Amino acid sequence: MKVDNVRNFSIIAHIDHGKSTLADRLIENTGSLSRREMREQVLDSLDVERKHGITIKAQSASLDYEYNGKRYFLNMIDTPGHVDFGYEVSRSLSACEGCLLVVDASQGVEAQTIANAYAAIENNLEIIPVINKIDLPSADVDKTKQEIEDALGISSKNAIEISAKNNVGIDNVLRSIIEYIPAPEYDPAGSLRALTIDSWYDNYRGVVFLVRIFDGELHTNDRIMIYSNKQKYEVEEIGVFTPKQKKVDLLGPGSVGYVVANIKNIRDVRVGDTITLAENPTKNPFNGFKKAKPFVYAGIYPTDTSNYENLKEALEKLQLNDASLTIEKEKSDSLGFGFRCGFLGVLSMNITKERIEDEFGIDIVITAPSVLYRIKKTDGTFQDVSNPSLLPPPQKIEAIYEPFADVDIVTPAKFIGNILKLLQEKRGKQKSMNYISSNIVMIKYSLPLSEIIIDFYDKMKSLSKGYASFDYEIDDFKQSELTKLTVLINSDEIDSLSMIVPKERSYRIARDVLRNLKQYIPKQLFEVRIQAKVGGKIIAKERVSPLRKDVLAKCYGGDITRKRKLLEKQKKGKKKMKQLGKVSISKDAFVHIVEMND
Repeated sequence: MKVDNVRNFSIIAHIDHGKSTLADRLIENTGSLSRREMREQVLDSLDVERKHGITIKAQSASLDYEYNGKRYFLNMIDTPGHVDFGYEVSRSLSACEGCLLVVDASQGVEAQTIANAYAAIENNLEIIPVINKIDLPSADVDKTKQEIEDALGISSKNAIEISAKNNVGIDNVLRSIIEYIPAPEYDPAGSLRALTIDSWYDNYRGVVFLVRIFDGELHTNDRIMIYSNKQKYEVEEIGVFTPKQKKVDLLGPGSVGYVVANIKNIRDVRVGDTITLAENPTKNPFNGFKKAKPFVYAGIYPTDTSNYENLKEALEKLQLNDASLTIEKEKSDSLGFGFRCGFLGVLSMNITKERIEDEFGIDIVITAPSVLYRIKKTDGTFQDVSNPSLLPPPQKIEAIYEPFADVDIVTPAKFIGNILKLLQEKRGKQKSMNYISSNIVMIKYSLPLSEIIIDFYDKMKSLSKGYASFDYEIDDFKQSELTKLTVLINSDEIDSLSMIVPKERSYRIARDVLRNLKQYIPKQLFEVRIQAKVGGKIIAKERVSPLRKDVLAKCYGGDITRKRKLLEKQKKGKKKMKQLGKVSISKDAFVHIVEMND
């Protein structure tokens, strides 16, 4: 295949604007899969993707297409649309020369549309606007074109109008990919230089990694070197996705394909690494992707302690194809041994939980999410804290800094009042407000990340009747008035339920947490006291009344002193039980503790 006939492109869009459906039609119209083999969301290989109807992992497909008597090779990468998976989008764009920017004709330009478009511009990609869902009664193509020009600064003159669901306009998309997206540039004399854009673990073949070849050629049986650690391996198999796996003998410049090289250690190949020939290594390795820094943290523990090693192995395998996932060992007094994991957002945390339970069959407990805090101690040193239970004592803290995010919200103008009220409640500060069109507004706010990660998205959607969308980018750490809230059960501190909260809202949050927790603590034979403490002072409490055994049932009359003796004996027994008894906290308590009325 001539390099001039290769096109590499991504599909980017806001969530639910039709990326996966368009990918299905492109695969179907190029004959890559037969109608019998086709299914909806064919590139969404994970069960959890199909369950939620969203794309989580960037997936690729190499498509054969004939145009004007020439055979073209189109490497397509379908990317996620949710803000939590923006790192996947950045990796995909680095392997392309152009992209299809899909916009829903009924929804118009939304927050993630803007974020993805800017990412494509930063990568110097050729952007082809595609207006989808033109068949809907609420579609407004002219208005959408105007929003593309006003909000993105991209000409809509060559925008392609399609209905991916009804297979309308797909041939125009294929033609535009060939005509407008440039062929890959390469050094004809250069040694092999391949960029790792994804990797995963196969139980039978070891580590499999997806590469984009920039210079040189890769053949089966070549001896390759991973540039970062200088490890050398022999290539056992190379191939492409059509989207079915298809073995090939050669991957040349511009190709996107998979490599199997009998790599057993999942840490040996990292996303963003450079693959080159062992005997003739390239002198121009890639810088690697900017390391994704997680800001949302939660504890993950096996409900059965015997599954600790299995959980460790599962997390390491997930980490292989999710470079944003971080793992640290941790011990909790109430939950035992587990891991402190870092995520890019709450959705990615929930998806990780589902994948562990569904793909690896491990039942787990996940604690309430928190963000990374920066503590300035009284001795002038700084400490990063991802686990609230590890916060230094108040007397050693001079200041607490928390991460802030720049938030972009796109909403119909009639919901501005509701959205602004929510942002103020979340301790936000307005930066700007601009009209994209006559009735669509973009609001820019600075907001603490801790206010976004739990229920912000759901509340925003509720207040805007589902029409508002948002995107955020981490800005910097800023000083805030925060304090540690500790939960005690019968005077024992439950480290896994500790949290860092705004001082002015600590009492209200404490009341909500205890009220919520009380529902998930079963009654014991003794009284259970649940308390919330801030700075050494109890600020809220709840009580779970004991189960009562009727010790007087065997008394049929007789003197009252006999009954009193039995009741006094029961009271002493309960007091002793209270001192020795342990309260078991159900898994549901940790799952639902975050469901507070904020």
